Amino acid sequence: MSKDSVQIFDTTLRDGEQVPGCKLDTEQKLVIAERLNELGVDIIEAGFPISSPGDFRSVDEISKLVKDVVVCGLTRAVKKDIDVAAEALKNAERPRIHTGIGTSESHIKFKFNSNKEAIIEKAVAAVSHAKTYVEDVEFFAEDAGRTDNEFLARVCEAVIEAGATVLNIPDTTGYCLPEEYGAKIKYLKENVTGIHKATLSCHCHNDLGLATANSIAGVVNGARQIECTINGIGERAGNTSLEEVVMILRQHPSLGLDTRINSKLLFDTSKMVSQKMGMIVQPNKAIVGANAFAHSSGIHQDGVIKHRETYEIIDPEDVGVNESSIILTARSGRAALAYRAKIVGYELTKIQLDTVYQEFLKFADTKKEVMDEDIHQIIDTSNIDIESLA
Repeated sequence: MSKDSVQIFDTTLRDGEQVPGCKLDTEQKLVIAERLNELGVDIIEAGFPISSPGDFRSVDEISKLVKDVVVCGLTRAVKKDIDVAAEALKNAERPRIHTGIGTSESHIKFKFNSNKEAIIEKAVAAVSHAKTYVEDVEFFAEDAGRTDNEFLARVCEAVIEAGATVLNIPDTTGYCLPEEYGAKIKYLKENVTGIHKATLSCHCHNDLGLATANSIAGVVNGARQIECTINGIGERAGNTSLEEVVMILRQHPSLGLDTRINSKLLFDTSKMVSQKMGMIVQPNKAIVGANAFAHSSGIHQDGVIKHRETYEIIDPEDVGVNESSIILTARSGRAALAYRAKIVGYELTKIQLDTVYQEFLKFADTKKEVMDEDIHQIIDTSNIDIESLA
């Protein structure tokens, strides 16, 4: 891929599926994997093979099914994990083993009861072992967001020397501010010997609502892979949202970065994942939420009706939404009422609209939303000549 292209590493089927209540069976994973392939993701993290027989089978079956993308299996820095992942990936045309270990003071001290030198040794051993099975090895430095940059650079140098092709720099707890995360990527880009041999990757969590902003800060500062999920699902508050980073890069051409995602499939893919995982998408979710292109304020409605770009920076059709929605509520103005009335068959004059609008406001105050069928009732009770409206 060109230097200005950002690879999309989708972990919906691994990190996304870790959400309580969102477990998928192999058949459901295959359907989603096929759609991710069609969507244009570069890497599918298909699962954590050693975690269960079901996950092993899913990675194996996805490896057989999709041939246009890299299929990735997650492991810990444990030899058995890596052996099992390699077996699950044996049918993949483009296999990747994703292995790693925690690097922050907290992880080293409390999780591993270890020290920095031992952590580097384990990291190198894991990458070296994975390299005996596949050429493409990704290393994750868990909790890199809270890891000292100098030590993180040492780890990165060591695993590159051992053969790592991708360096995953996770903000595992979602703690970093965008400027901090961007500066971390920049530091690694400028201070890691051999960095040109590997791709830096962003894997950001949303505990403080900064996953998308951090990922964008990462690629602006030299990362060329974003690890993300459909609808931003994932552990705790979720992961970076695929649809958000894709459209941010597309809507800001000045960044000089883009992905190969077919954005017209984003809305439909969001609905598919939501349905199969039983995870409702919040209505105000950016890009794919039910209200993402809906307008109920009179001022906004008037602006959109006159010129869509007044209040919409994305053409709904670019993400697979047929059109913007003008929602009638008590906050709606005359322009919105006339617009919706025309759709259902009424061409109102200005005088008629003034009369109908007063009835509309009375009606709208009693309901959260005025539907098309309500418009007929409102006009019926407005005592105007319906015949003249046709």
